[in-house]
Amino acid sequence: MEETKKEQTTTHKIGIYLWIWGILFILSFCSYMVDWFQFQGLLRWSLILIFMFLKAGLIMAFFMHLFWERYALVNVLLWPMTAIACFIFLMVAEFKYTLFTRLFYFVVGG
Repeated sequence: MEETKKEQTTTHKIGIYLWIWGILFILSFCSYMVDWFQFQGLLRWSLILIFMFLKAGLIMAFFMHLFWERYALVNVLLWPMTAIACFIFLMVAEFKYTLFTRLFYFVVGG
């Protein structure tokens, strides 16, 4: 007696993907409007980075199926990226300190 087991497959409705595509389009439009309205300085780069991270998060969550995956797999992908972002922040801080000390001793003298 051979029992056949039905494999449970999960399919996602196309509607969720259409919503995400719409949201991505709106976020891209907002990012374009940052240039159109000619924002300058810190506001410009803050808005660009916010829109970029929102779009990247939506793409990772839905198109890479992380929204439906186990929490352990999500942690495997997200914690290294968080660590890389922290290391980049530390490198920028070190760069600014090094640049300041070099320029200071160049101008003032040793």
